[in-house]
Amino acid sequence: MTAAPDLVLTGAEVRTLDPARPRATAVAVRDGLIAAVGDERDVPGWRGPRTEVVDLRGAHLVPGLVDAHSHPVWGLDMATGADLSGVTGLAALRAALAGATRVDGWVIGHGLDHNAFEGRPVDRALVEDVLGGAPAFLRLYDGHSALATGAALAAAGVTGARVFEQRSEVVCDADGRPTGHLVEHAAMRLVESVMPRPSYAARRKRLVELLAAMAATGLTGAHVMDEGDAELVGAVAEETVLPLRLRFAPWCMPGVDGAGLAELVAAQGRGGRHWTVDGVKFFMDGTVEGGTAWLEHADCHGQGTAAFWPDPDAYAAAVRRLHAAGVRTATHAIGDAAVRHVLDVVAGLGAGAAGRHRIEHIETAPDALLPRFAELGVAASMQPPHTAYTRADGADEWSRRLGTTRAGHAWRLRDLRDAGATVALGSDWPIAHYDARAVLATARAPRGAASAGAGLTGLEALEGCTSHAARAAGESERAGRIMVGHRADLTALGLDPVTAPTDELTEAPIRLTVTGGHVVHRGE
Repeated sequence: MTAAPDLVLTGAEVRTLDPARPRATAVAVRDGLIAAVGDERDVPGWRGPRTEVVDLRGAHLVPGLVDAHSHPVWGLDMATGADLSGVTGLAALRAALAGATRVDGWVIGHGLDHNAFEGRPVDRALVEDVLGGAPAFLRLYDGHSALATGAALAAAGVTGARVFEQRSEVVCDADGRPTGHLVEHAAMRLVESVMPRPSYAARRKRLVELLAAMAATGLTGAHVMDEGDAELVGAVAEETVLPLRLRFAPWCMPGVDGAGLAELVAAQGRGGRHWTVDGVKFFMDGTVEGGTAWLEHADCHGQGTAAFWPDPDAYAAAVRRLHAAGVRTATHAIGDAAVRHVLDVVAGLGAGAAGRHRIEHIETAPDALLPRFAELGVAASMQPPHTAYTRADGADEWSRRLGTTRAGHAWRLRDLRDAGATVALGSDWPIAHYDARAVLATARAPRGAASAGAGLTGLEALEGCTSHAARAAGESERAGRIMVGHRADLTALGLDPVTAPTDELTEAPIRLTVTGGHVVHRGE
């Protein structure tokens, strides 16, 4: 080193994920980058008069953990009001709503499990009588559907079905009466536009608190699958160090024209310290529980045979335009038909597409599709905590809709890794909790419908939140490993995340989180 480091971490069991030097006990950081990787005997020669030296006392230091699919800014609005994630049945839902705090006269809730309706259709008639006439908007956990009461629909002027450019629906009964079930973003936005919204100051405070809480679970970065709020994030980044490095991929929705695509291209590279716009997010389908996952064959309700883009060829044209402009893409594809279509589109881009495109979620996929991920260089971005919304006995809404065969192809993390795919891992917060330790643990031991299959090894799970996450973002040359010249994004845990039992891993102490050379969390 030609100059003394800013930070030296010593006394650690360092797992670098660098094949040339997989283990070390000390790391030096300068100007936000790894300056040296070595042993305890190297430390005296590294330190200078202004070097901060942190003795990690035997903690396990790994590359900084990254959530490869998250919504930390958009999620501030999604995760407002009453937390309904613990509601397991209709009686409990009614009780929770009866006692819920009003926000400017509204009852707002989030995290509601489809299974709470006990197999009944989602309908406002099931809850309106306990609300005393208050308008209510309840987001279901999948983020793609909601239940609105009659008063909320009236406030938004929704009296019947609507036609949308994207695959969305205001669900109505046989008499044309809106049931309150709003499916997909365009339908939900009708009511969201008239709901109470937190102030800028409140949102700023919540963002700062949220990012600090995320860093406390060991996260140093997130691939943000929406456009976020550039004004809010930029202001916070100028005032303080963002605890997480945020990469935003704004949405490209059906109906986009040439000007809209040009705007997406122009947005690439915008940002500031620890945040940037890099990529574009598409939706090829919705969710299994909502009946909007695009399936090769209809689900048990006769739904799921249509794409989110009413004209799938228009999706292909948009991807081609962005690819030609050098823009990376990520596409939400849950059903087998959606996954197949995205792979087909990438195959049509030619050899230059390898490593530039990714698919999000992949909740069910047949054997024939798995090798194509590695063949085409398409990353699989998956969220192991989502498996907890299903049940091993198949009694949940997700499994019932798909049937035995397709439910048996649930979240094929192990099979995709065996097929040679890049498998990046995340939480999809606020759909599931952001805790990086839970992501690692459930990747090793999937739950519910996926529990019959093998999970990832401890090392593969760690790679999913580090080196494979970096590969999915096109950052392998500067992130995901502890190597000289790589970003100084580092996580120190009290337990080895590779070998610790999964139940202990979820409670592992986070001793230190370092993002861009800045210590953003110190544990006990």
